[in-house]
Amino acid sequence: MIYLDYQATTPLAPEAFDAMVPLLRDQFANPHSAHRLGRAAAAQVEVARDAIAPLLPPGGKLLFTSGATEALNIAIQGAPSGGVVTIATEHAAVLDTAEAMGRTGRDVTVLPVGSDGLVDMAAAVQAIVPGVSLVVAMLVNNEIGVIQPVSALAELAHAAGALLLCDAVQGYGRVPIPATCDMVAISAHKIHGPKGIGALWLREGVRPAPLIHGGGQEGGLRSGTLSPALCAGFGVAARLMQERAEADRAHVESLGLLARTLFADWTLNGSASRRYPGNLNLRREGIDGARLLSHCRNVAFSLGSACASGSGRPSHVLRALGLTDTQARGSVRIGFGRYTTPQELERAAEALQDAAAVQAAP
Repeated sequence: MIYLDYQATTPLAPEAFDAMVPLLRDQFANPHSAHRLGRAAAAQVEVARDAIAPLLPPGGKLLFTSGATEALNIAIQGAPSGGVVTIATEHAAVLDTAEAMGRTGRDVTVLPVGSDGLVDMAAAVQAIVPGVSLVVAMLVNNEIGVIQPVSALAELAHAAGALLLCDAVQGYGRVPIPATCDMVAISAHKIHGPKGIGALWLREGVRPAPLIHGGGQEGGLRSGTLSPALCAGFGVAARLMQERAEADRAHVESLGLLARTLFADWTLNGSASRRYPGNLNLRREGIDGARLLSHCRNVAFSLGSACASGSGRPSHVLRALGLTDTQARGSVRIGFGRYTTPQELERAAEALQDAAAVQAAP
């Protein structure tokens, strides 16, 4: 099986697995207990927190959560009262939460994007004005890999007296996170860490209202017992992202160039230049992505966000680019990274091209 779905999740790094095992098997104490074993477990949590911090803006505070969805919900629902501005191509964790805030009476504006997937900055200037309290933008889009101008949006937000929340799930460790962000959501399983843990970084002085009440863990902002094993796996994965940054970047760029050659007769969805090269969203006339996925049983790729894969609806991201339903349904996403080999990419491309040729034949 060839795995090309790195945006949905990444393979667990062996080093992260090795760090987790002792904390699952032997060092099982509650990290919030006051005894020596509890303090030892708590120390592992803090080691992980320190390992994650270098790839985030300087200073601030990092809260562990169950994942990026929870982190985004804390940041959006807990933001100061006022309007919310976001982008049409955001993840459902942002768009659905913003919509829920709209039902409570908050003013919500969803900015359009161009055919390249980049936010309409003229619309942003008109929408991000005093009275808006929060601007939410994804750094690297999970479906099309486009890199949004988060720094420019943060500048507009601050001029209006608003906070900037960055969904950096796909960008953390791969694309620099602008230092002007006020809140940043990240997830471990997108960087070769374990599933079930994420984090919310908060700039000094930023304190959203908590969603979960209980024991007051994580500074009173996210109650609940932490898993030292998950934290440790996250921390090791983050450390590897920092240590292997140059090697990973070169490898992914090389694979991206190879993929563009292998799929030269397909159309790229989204900007060709302002993008993360490990995410290619491609379409071809006469293709149905779902049928292609069913035919290529030995290649794991996707039709878009894993969170919406069962809905049967065309991708809201591709529709926001102006694609028709037919074009959106004829698109596939291939994602690759650290553990992908050129040979795997070549074999996968051959399988997809053969299946596409069969579909397109009269």
